[in-house]
Amino acid sequence: MRQITLEKLNNNILSLQREINMLRSFIVGAIGQDKEGKYNPEFIKKTLKINKERARHSFKDKNSFLAKIK
Repeated sequence: MRQITLEKLNNNILSLQREINMLRSFIVGAIGQDKEGKYNPEFIKKTLKINKERARHSFKDKNSFLAKIK
């Protein structure tokens, strides 16, 4: 009898853990939306990675900047 109660309790805990994970996923998806569209985790990862890299170009003044973009 005691073993059956423990198994039921374990099953209930697993079920609750799955439900909590689904709710977390839903909340992150709902919060991650903004006016421009949905939250895109790959874009964020890529942007943060690029942000850590060293700049390829440096501009000393507006003329050097304009020369590079022309």
